[in-house]
Amino acid sequence: MATMTTSAAITIPSFTGLKGSSCARTCTAKPTASPPPMMAVRASLKEAGVAVVATAASAMLAGNALAMEVLLGGSDGSLAFVPDSFSVAAGEKIVFKNNAGFPHNVVFDEDEIPAGVDASKISMSEDDLLNAPGEVYSVTLAEKGTYSFYCSPHQGAGMVGKVTVN
Repeated sequence: MATMTTSAAITIPSFTGLKGSSCARTCTAKPTASPPPMMAVRASLKEAGVAVVATAASAMLAGNALAMEVLLGGSDGSLAFVPDSFSVAAGEKIVFKNNAGFPHNVVFDEDEIPAGVDASKISMSEDDLLNAPGEVYSVTLAEKGTYSFYCSPHQGAGMVGKVTVN
């Protein structure tokens, strides 16, 4: 039997000519590629969320879902409208809500409302009263101008208010 023996030489390149770097443990590589797609998805979701919130707010405003609320009687027991002076947009709903010191009502002063507005159509009857907590009277004022109102049982105690319709 014949045996064959071969020997091969292996060449290993030498790296002794390269300079060492102190960056081995403290440096970080800076990516050269574009950011990962997840960041783009997050930005898109954020933009979509902002759009949804803006759309919902617009729909609520358009539907008068955000009515102005005025408390009848202060939480401290005062006989007052809270707030007693405010502004609304023409056509915005105003909700007067019984809070404390009742009975109350809302009567618009016929001498202190815009010309052509019928006070009896926007006021409660002086005989009608809100007698329980949480009862409400709502009104929508279409004509621009300043409207003065009062609570007939407590007008002498200073329970008066004013709304400006823009």
